[in-house]
Amino acid sequence: MRLVSKATLPNGLLAAYGSLAFPLAAAFIALQVIVPTYYAESTSLSLTTIGGLMLLARLCDTITDPLVGHWSDRSNSRFGRRKVFVVMSAPLIAVSVWYLFNPPVNAGGLYLVGWTVAIYIAGTLSIVPASAWAAELSDDYHQRSLVTGVRTAFGLAGTLTALIILAMLSGSDTADLAATLSLITVLVLVTLMVSTLWVALRVPDTANTTLPTNSMAAAWALMKTANPFRQLLVSFLLNAVANAIPATLFLLFVTHVLDAADKAGVFLFLYFVCATASVPLWVALSRRYGKHVIWSVAMILACMFFVCTPFLNAESVLWFYVIVAATGFAAGADLALPSAINADVIEWDALESGYRRPGLFFALWGTASKLSYALAIGIAFPLLELAGFSATQANTQESLVWLAVLYGAPCIVFKLAAIWTLRGYPITESVHAGIREKLAQRAVS
Repeated sequence: MRLVSKATLPNGLLAAYGSLAFPLAAAFIALQVIVPTYYAESTSLSLTTIGGLMLLARLCDTITDPLVGHWSDRSNSRFGRRKVFVVMSAPLIAVSVWYLFNPPVNAGGLYLVGWTVAIYIAGTLSIVPASAWAAELSDDYHQRSLVTGVRTAFGLAGTLTALIILAMLSGSDTADLAATLSLITVLVLVTLMVSTLWVALRVPDTANTTLPTNSMAAAWALMKTANPFRQLLVSFLLNAVANAIPATLFLLFVTHVLDAADKAGVFLFLYFVCATASVPLWVALSRRYGKHVIWSVAMILACMFFVCTPFLNAESVLWFYVIVAATGFAAGADLALPSAINADVIEWDALESGYRRPGLFFALWGTASKLSYALAIGIAFPLLELAGFSATQANTQESLVWLAVLYGAPCIVFKLAAIWTLRGYPITESVHAGIREKLAQRAVS
C-alpha cells in the first residue's frame, strides 16, 4: 500500500483536503438544527410525523454507508479510488440542498422524507470515501490527528458561517428561518464547487486496499467479536446520541424554555467558536496523554455542565452562555479525536486479518453517526408530543419542564455510558507504533 510518508504533510494538501468539510458542515448543521423546526412551524406536519419521517430517512441512509465504503474500497478509477466519489457526489449534494432547504408552500411528508433521503445519500457518497482518504494520507499516529484536526477546523468554519447567517436573521418569525435556509443554500453551493475542484486537483489519491473475497461477511465477523474497533464504535455511537439530542432540541429549548429565540444564533455561534478554539488544545493534550484518554476527559467536562440545563428558565440566560461555552469547548474533542482513533484501528485490522479496508471502517463509522441522529429525533420529538408540548401553541409549565429535562439529562446518561464503554481501550501510541513495525516487517519478509 502506498501512503504519504510519516513526514509532515504539506500545508496546501491539508488545506485542500480539509476544505471539503466546509460546505458539508454548513449544510448538515442547517439540516440538523433548522430544518426540523422550520418544517414544524411552516407546514401542517406534527412533531411526531417530522420526527418519524426524519428517523425513517436516517434509517434508510444507514444501509448506504457499508455499500459506499465497500464500493470505494473496490473502485479502480484512473482518477483515484476516493476522489471520483467526492467529485461525483457534489452535484447531487447541491440539488438536494436546494430543494430541501427551499420547500414549496404545499410541501408535505413525502417531500420532506424524499429530499432528506436524497441529501443523506449524496452526503454519504462524499463523506465515507473522504474519511477513508484521510486515513490513507499518512500512517503516522500524530499526523492523523493533524489531518482530522484540519478537517474539523474547516468543518467548524462552515458551521460558524451558517450560524452567523442564523444569528443575523434569527427571530421568532418563521420567515426568518426561511431566509436563513435560502442564504445557507447559496453558501453551500458556492463553497462546494470551490472545495471539490481544489481537493480534486491538489490531494493525491494513490493508496491501495487489500480486501477479503466477501467483504460484507468479513465486516459482520468483525462486529460479532470483541475487539478495539467494536469497542470504539459503540462508545462513539453512545456519545453521538448524547450530542444529537440537545442539538435536535436546541431551537425549541432556547425559544420556549429560555424565551430567547432572538439569541439562538448567538448561542450556536458561541458554541462552535469555543469548539474551534479548543481543537488545538485537545490535539496537543492527546499527543501527551493519548487520544482516547483525553476524549474521555472532554466527555466528563461536558457532563459537568449539562447537569445544570434541566433547571434553567427565562431568568437563566446568562448561565446558559456559560454552559454553551463550556460544552462547546468540550465538543472540540468530540470532533477532532474519535476519527483519528478510528484511523489507527485500520493498522490493527491489517495486522490481525491481513486486510486493509479503510472504506469499510469509515462506512460503519458513518452508519453509527447517522443512527445517532435518527435515534435522537425519533426519540425526542415523540416524547415531547407525548408530554403535551407544541411547537406552535402555548405550552403548560409541565411540558416546558419536560423539554428542559429531555434537552440535558439524556446527554449525561449517554456520555457516561460512552466513557464506561471506552475504558481500557488498548491501542495507545506505543501499541500503534508496534503494530506499524510488525506490518513493515511483514511487508519485507
